[in-house]
Amino acid sequence: MQAARPDDGGKAVGDTLPPVLRVDWDTVRLFLHVTAATIWVGGQLTLAALVPVLRRADRALPRLAARQFSRVAWVAFAVLVVTGVWNIVAVRSEIEGSYETTLIVKLVLVVLSGVAAVLHARARRPGTLAVFGALTAVTALAALFVGVLLAE
Repeated sequence: MQAARPDDGGKAVGDTLPPVLRVDWDTVRLFLHVTAATIWVGGQLTLAALVPVLRRADRALPRLAARQFSRVAWVAFAVLVVTGVWNIVAVRSEIEGSYETTLIVKLVLVVLSGVAAVLHARARRPGTLAVFGALTAVTALAALFVGVLLAE
């Protein structure tokens, strides 16, 4: 007698399991979008956490780390824009009412995050760097939150 697993609907251990979920272009699109968001948002938060330690080691290190991160971050931002457009095209028939309003809010937040990041990169004074860095992170986090809301 074979033991049954609790999550298999009573099938015996030796029975064939159903196939895994199907991978399609929607899955690929969402994966690329979420991966890029992870880099854009998570990288900013990680870099912000490292700045004090880097500064103590060498005053030039935060700028060097930020410059290196920006090479990856801007690629991620571009992937976010491309996959975001792809997302809109894929669900265009469902865009109406509160979904449409929420989507517009997300798009505004994405634009604000990108503009704030450009201004942060061009800033030279510590206060300006801090303000635009914080604005970039807050708008990126807000765009991420609204994106999760749209995915429900």
